[in-house]
Amino acid sequence: MALEVPAQILSRIHAHGESVYPEEGAGFLLGSDGDPRRVSDILPLPNTFDVELRRRRYLITPEAYGQAEDTAEGLGLSLIGVFHSHPDHPSRPSETDREWAQPFFSYIITSLEQGRAAESRSWRLAEDRSGFLEEELWVIPWGRP
Repeated sequence: MALEVPAQILSRIHAHGESVYPEEGAGFLLGSDGDPRRVSDILPLPNTFDVELRRRRYLITPEAYGQAEDTAEGLGLSLIGVFHSHPDHPSRPSETDREWAQPFFSYIITSLEQGRAAESRSWRLAEDRSGFLEEELWVIPWGRP
């Protein structure tokens, strides 16, 4: 179980998290499913959760999900996961992450320390929804086939 991400895309994920700090930032991972899964692009999203709770929560609306599916299809890609940041918190899934996650998605979580991206790790929810399994995160040079 692995997720392959071009370095430039991971840099964009980090930049998005840093730009919305101290709130959580989130978005979709677009790419191809397989072994490994490959991320080809991202769709950053605004955090539409209640303002008072955005430091520890994000919300992806059904409309945003539908638009992301349409965008991915238009690019010949699939919706393969979600990325989000944990401001001043480790890059491990929370209980809230587990409650809302989907078993077939990859979840890149980036820890932000004092507004700067510190670490990114990738996770998949177990099919029985009991917890997350860490998947290898392979950062590759841009343009590698």
